[in-house]
Amino acid sequence: MSEIKYKIGNEKLVKVTEPASKKLRSLLERQGRPGGALRVAVIGGGCSGLQYKMDLVDGPANRDILVESAAVRVVVDPKSALFVSGSLLDFSDDLQKGGFKVTNPNAVAHCSCGESFSA
Repeated sequence: MSEIKYKIGNEKLVKVTEPASKKLRSLLERQGRPGGALRVAVIGGGCSGLQYKMDLVDGPANRDILVESAAVRVVVDPKSALFVSGSLLDFSDDLQKGGFKVTNPNAVAHCSCGESFSA
């Protein structure tokens, strides 16, 4: 089995708030992955051209950037890192617009649904 090669990033790439960290730790624990991570990716789609995709993963894949913030691990692929640099990951349990939210300083336009952006 080959060794996974990844880079270590810092909170300049993505910073996690305490509510997001708490929710993420609980989700990973429930899945039996206490050492797991949240993968944040940017993919084409949505009404503004780009949207976020988030998944729980065991850890970084080849070429990923691993960021530890607020006692949780976040992995970002190099292409997505160009779009999410400087972002803040928060969580809200609001009934209407609850869930994980990315505040991204690189986004120049957002759609009204808040699910996509353009950079």
